Amino acid sequence: MSHTVHPYSHRLGIIRDWKSRWFAGKGKYQDYLKSDILLREFLTKKFRGMYVADIEIERNEKAIRIIIKTSRPGVIIGRQGEGAQMLRADILAFIQKHGGKLQKGQDLKLDIEEIRNPESNAAIVAYMIAESLEKRLPFRRVMKQTIEKVMANRDVKGVRVFLGGRLGGAEMARVEDMKKGQIPLQTLRADIDFAREKAHMTYGDIGIKVWIYKGEIFNKTNK
Repeated sequence: MSHTVHPYSHRLGIIRDWKSRWFAGKGKYQDYLKSDILLREFLTKKFRGMYVADIEIERNEKAIRIIIKTSRPGVIIGRQGEGAQMLRADILAFIQKHGGKLQKGQDLKLDIEEIRNPESNAAIVAYMIAESLEKRLPFRRVMKQTIEKVMANRDVKGVRVFLGGRLGGAEMARVEDMKKGQIPLQTLRADIDFAREKAHMTYGDIGIKVWIYKGEIFNKTNK
């Protein structure tokens, strides 16, 4: 296969599930899709720095359910659930503003799930790299330390980190790539976690890509 395919979309329906789960009747599909994209962009921007790995959206006749997966749930929930209530109000206001009103009798549910091993989650690792680069740490040291940290997890079998941009403040943009272990991108049953992130520097953004391989997933019925 000559084309580079996103590791997530490549495995949809095989070992991965969709990040938006709903069924739309006639005329509703466009509205739901637009609402999901805008809502996910809004929440991604809002949660930057809170170590959020994933945002999933489920819809049915009775409720819209937003599942937020993070390694620091306490930061989002806040004291006595104040943060969660404010977040719920912000989401409702955002939905109303962008013309996606909740239907009659429909409720908004927020689920905040904790990620036990943040070092084996690609989105969180990518953000950790971005954070280090924004603090002006040397990029090669950041890459090496991150790879060592990720490989220290028992369930991780391989990791690859890619940086692209004006690395070290150089005049000309270039790319750096580091890898440890195995990353079988063509094996569809391989559980590969992938994430993209940007480090916002004064001289421009640095693009970050992280691949984490956690072994193969087999059908549970076949022992």
